[in-house]
Amino acid sequence: MELKESETVELKEIVVEDIKKEIVAFANCNGGKIIVGISDAGNIVGIDNPDKVTQQISNMVRDGIKPNVTMFVRYKTEEIHNTSIVTVEVQRGTSRPYYLSRKGLRPEGVYVRQGTSSVPSTDTAIRKMIKETDGDSFEDMRSIKQELTFETASNEFFQRNVAFKQSQKKTLGLLNTDDIYTNLGLLLSDQCTHTIKAAVFEGTDQSVFKDRREFSGSLLQQLNDAYDYITIHNQIRSTFEKLRRIDSRDYPEVAVREALLNSLVHRDYSYSASTLISIYDDRIEFVSIGGLLSGVSLDDILIGLSVCRNPKLANVFYRLELIESYGTGIRKIMGVYENSGKTPIIETTNNAFKMVLPNVNYTAPGAIGSAETSEQEKIVLKFLSKHAFITRKETEEALQLGQTTSGRLLRQMTEKHLLVQEGRGKNTKYRLPRKH
Repeated sequence: MELKESETVELKEIVVEDIKKEIVAFANCNGGKIIVGISDAGNIVGIDNPDKVTQQISNMVRDGIKPNVTMFVRYKTEEIHNTSIVTVEVQRGTSRPYYLSRKGLRPEGVYVRQGTSSVPSTDTAIRKMIKETDGDSFEDMRSIKQELTFETASNEFFQRNVAFKQSQKKTLGLLNTDDIYTNLGLLLSDQCTHTIKAAVFEGTDQSVFKDRREFSGSLLQQLNDAYDYITIHNQIRSTFEKLRRIDSRDYPEVAVREALLNSLVHRDYSYSASTLISIYDDRIEFVSIGGLLSGVSLDDILIGLSVCRNPKLANVFYRLELIESYGTGIRKIMGVYENSGKTPIIETTNNAFKMVLPNVNYTAPGAIGSAETSEQEKIVLKFLSKHAFITRKETEEALQLGQTTSGRLLRQMTEKHLLVQEGRGKNTKYRLPRKH
């Protein structure tokens, strides 16, 4: 009797470690069988102890392959010319991709059948198998990365007195029933592959960069880092009502918090594009990939309807008291702007969602007719309509003011973004912001 190897047949003279690779490949493809006791050339050499061989392979399958593939593997002992062989029949599994435990869910651990050989898969093929098996829910799909750590997440849960052990990771959806990390686990892990990119611009467009940052790590780390970054640039402005000083930030902190959370909870993580935060003189823009879900309109969102793209991620944020309940964020943002005279703007496309928070303290440069511009400020702005710069000395002469009063006026106009300061000390001078 002679046999040949094919796409569905593998011959092994003895039990070797590579048998696990062949079983993984058959389970990931169209099934097949491994015959132990026949040489590569197809000659029957037999085995002395079929039961021992069967048990040996069974243990290798149980301990060395994930997810559990044992239900798709059958063993059969046959006698050919008074010689024993063992046939290992492998069916196509329902939890593909299967992989070698010690290699992990990556190409060097995931094998597929190619002709008469079992070869490493590709990232693309692995993702395709995961999607076919796990469905379209990104959160529930198995993560290609399995060597994950949760230092940031553990600290956040500890600080809020919320348990974060193995059982909680399963309950929350970071681990599936086979103890395999999901994409939700990846998002909350220190190895999260998605990032937030933030930039600060001079003026009201992107002509001049002042600063830029990229935040990585766990989404919880990115959330904290991005919020701290915005806070640094969320200036406090002071006004006076007679002797009473009133301080207010450029952007209400509640609005910043809710807009940032919304951009993370509702973005589409099946795409690799970063969440974008752009800070201008007059506004902050939050842009996240993923438009509104099918069947949901912007009007629905504005009245509080919430159809969450990532409900398990939202649930984690809810458990950590980062969000109160679903559907309240947009209404909170609109509420804190209600008496400011300015209104946040929401823009959506098929693939993106943008939230624009206006700067409540911003006055357009050169708005001489504005009620918010004092007579002294109008004189300074008129001077700058004819000259490139103005100094404190020139301000004293133009307004007939003292040195201290002139300096205070120029500082206030700079804080209101009416002027831009250049230089220091005796070389200090002021100009209008660049017009774009």
